[in-house]
Amino acid sequence: MPRMSKKRKLEWQFFLTPRNRMTYNPLCRKCAHGCKQSFRAVVLGCPYYLSKRAKRKVHDTL
Repeated sequence: MPRMSKKRKLEWQFFLTPRNRMTYNPLCRKCAHGCKQSFRAVVLGCPYYLSKRAKRKVHDTL
């Protein structure tokens, strides 16, 4: 596996583990979309992830 340059390490520092491996949030690991978040971030809401148990908001239309 090729090593990362200093510039790339600085860009991706939020995603790197102490072993310098790219790691994503458990919700984002198998997601096909490009909005992946770091394992350090707390996911409050993802536009592509809807749990079956989540309560959906009902929008009233006039």
